[in-house]
Amino acid sequence: MWTSGWLHGLAAADDVLDALHMWAEQHEVVADDDGTATALDLPGPDEAPVGPALLLAALRRAGATSARLVLPVPGDVRGLGGKGPLSTCALRSGEALVVPSVHIGLVPKIVADGVMRWTVFDLPSSNGLEHIPIGEAEHGLGAALREATAALASLDVAKHRPNVRKEITDLAAENSALPWPDAMPPRSLRVLQRAAEVAAIVSVASSDSPGGAMSASAMTARTEALRPVSEAVRRARCAAVDEAVRVLADSGAGRH
Repeated sequence: MWTSGWLHGLAAADDVLDALHMWAEQHEVVADDDGTATALDLPGPDEAPVGPALLLAALRRAGATSARLVLPVPGDVRGLGGKGPLSTCALRSGEALVVPSVHIGLVPKIVADGVMRWTVFDLPSSNGLEHIPIGEAEHGLGAALREATAALASLDVAKHRPNVRKEITDLAAENSALPWPDAMPPRSLRVLQRAAEVAAIVSVASSDSPGGAMSASAMTARTEALRPVSEAVRRARCAAVDEAVRVLADSGAGRH
């Protein structure tokens, strides 16, 4: 969202770079292959990485228009150009940023304490990128949570966790304490906040309480109950980011 805001004149480059500090103190960029490195004038896989400011400059020179979030899971790597280095690396990381207008994808990875590396891959095709209406995703998030809550209640998951509500609240606050561009649409923020809350519930419900024990069948039932909720969170986050990028692009167009 920060990248799209910057590309459309709604955020300064320094704002984008400052926002990155939420994930790591230092960020570095390197291309996965020599062809991508040459096309974007970035260091190749055997060269020293550079800072993200040079990546922003490369995106501007290449004519990038906006970015999209992809959260791949086993069996669903749509939008990453099929089997290849990008989808393999993104699946391992669980996330990627794709820029279809310049045919690249970026995958973040912590490579040292306080250091995140962004590897830039060739994106042979963006076919399969799914547009999820934000209203549909928001509704799906609520429906999946209600169903999972009933299933988890029957399993008595919180039985041995007296502080479960505080665990969920603290984790949700940690996952949603992020800086956003000033022009961020309120609906996207609301859905992202709700997704953070639901993701916290999934995380706490998935973990075993200290000293707790569950049978193999109960653990399987718990996993099955939580799977559609995790999928709903994934869809909601992608939909909220897509909607924000759309609004940022429209707002930027009105400034020119």
